[in-house]
Amino acid sequence: FKTESELQEVGTVLQVGDGVARIYGLSNAQSGELIEFDNGINALVLNLEEDNVGAVIFGDSSKIKEGDSVKRTKRIASIKVGEGMCG
Repeated sequence: FKTESELQEVGTVLQVGDGVARIYGLSNAQSGELIEFDNGINALVLNLEEDNVGAVIFGDSSKIKEGDSVKRTKRIASIKVGEGMCG
């Protein structure tokens, strides 16, 4: 049983084209943050503007339409590396 409530920040797709989505409503999103569409496709927030964010879609952008919902994951994209990569 959890006594704390969790709020999710949800946005709406304004426009999709060339693998990039413009999203309204994610005012607290950070550059480099992963976001997730309702259909499970992920995207990476790159462009932060005053009233919307731009995100690069990791998957088939034809499955994302104007008006779809998208939520923040609150995770910054990262890649684990080992000694070989560090040099």
